[in-house]
Amino acid sequence: MLDNNMSTLGIIFPNTYDKTMSELTSNRSIASLPFASRYRVIDFMLSNMVNAGISNVSIIVKRNYHSLLDHLGNGREWDLARKKGGLNIVPPFSRDDVQVYNGRVQGLTSILGFLRSQKEEYVVMSDAFYATTMDIQKLVETHVSTNAYMTCVYKRYKLSANALTIPQEKGDPYYSYELDGDRITGMQINPKTEDYLNLAMNITVMKRTDLIQAVSDAYVAGQTHFGRDVIMPKLATERILGYEVTDYVAVIDGVKEYFDENMKLLNEQNADALFGGNRVHTKIRDDNPTRYTDTAFAKNVMAADGCVIEGKVENCILFRGVHIKKGAVVRNCVLMQDTVVGEGAVLEYVITDKNVTVSPNQDLSGTNIFPALVPKGKTV
Repeated sequence: MLDNNMSTLGIIFPNTYDKTMSELTSNRSIASLPFASRYRVIDFMLSNMVNAGISNVSIIVKRNYHSLLDHLGNGREWDLARKKGGLNIVPPFSRDDVQVYNGRVQGLTSILGFLRSQKEEYVVMSDAFYATTMDIQKLVETHVSTNAYMTCVYKRYKLSANALTIPQEKGDPYYSYELDGDRITGMQINPKTEDYLNLAMNITVMKRTDLIQAVSDAYVAGQTHFGRDVIMPKLATERILGYEVTDYVAVIDGVKEYFDENMKLLNEQNADALFGGNRVHTKIRDDNPTRYTDTAFAKNVMAADGCVIEGKVENCILFRGVHIKKGAVVRNCVLMQDTVVGEGAVLEYVITDKNVTVSPNQDLSGTNIFPALVPKGKTV
């Protein structure tokens, strides 16, 4: 746990890169996207902060936040239901000074009054488009010990095909770092390369007072993006360090990437790498254990509680309450909460959103490159 000399508050931006996978985020933020059978993507970073002893976390939402609010509630599952600190969710228009923001600078400007009133010395800011159980406590301790102005987390990573094809003007910018030792000396915006790069995870640690000053200056200058307008201009004058995360990271920035990152967890080594570290907290849904009937066949399946399997299932991720009826065959699929697959139906390389019903004897198939997607609540 962080000691009193390194008291830290957390800030999470749940909507960054929503537009890269609009098929799954048209009615939710990327942070509230179901992942790994029983979790939401935000569970991982929120749990990382809580596991590091951070008990004051603000989530600055932008759009499509009702699913996220329903999932987080008052923060009880993360031990953040507190009289002081705890979970602070900031929707747009919740106050006169909170508007829909374009970029992190504008989002932070809306909570400057809150930041000034807090007592913590440091701030950890993060997006929520990835799943990892990295050690936030170690990150903050490293930042403090190096006496850096700012520490930015990166991952050695090859860009996904989706990231390489997104037009420069669409959505939020992403960055890669140029390093001299640990020091960041340059940044590239939306690089288009198939080589490994130092991909910015948009996790930043700095003193709260420095953050307030930097955001205030940027806002007065009419700037919007924290990476481009705050970090880049300060590289020559301030000591800004890179921090490489070597833990398992599932980067979710496209529909295919979402499918692939879920399917990777059917490999025991990957599942152990993601879940073998810090505990990941999530919203509790009281339900029965998964039930397999005498007609069921299951091989290499990650199934949450509440599922009923009567048919054949291979290489699948099943979320809570999925029902696969007798005679159905489901292979290489990601089926979200309360999906019902009718008798005799055949599914292969399919993603179903929540509350989907597949009628009996239907045949749905995609490919490993282009998985088929059934939208939320649809009957096919």
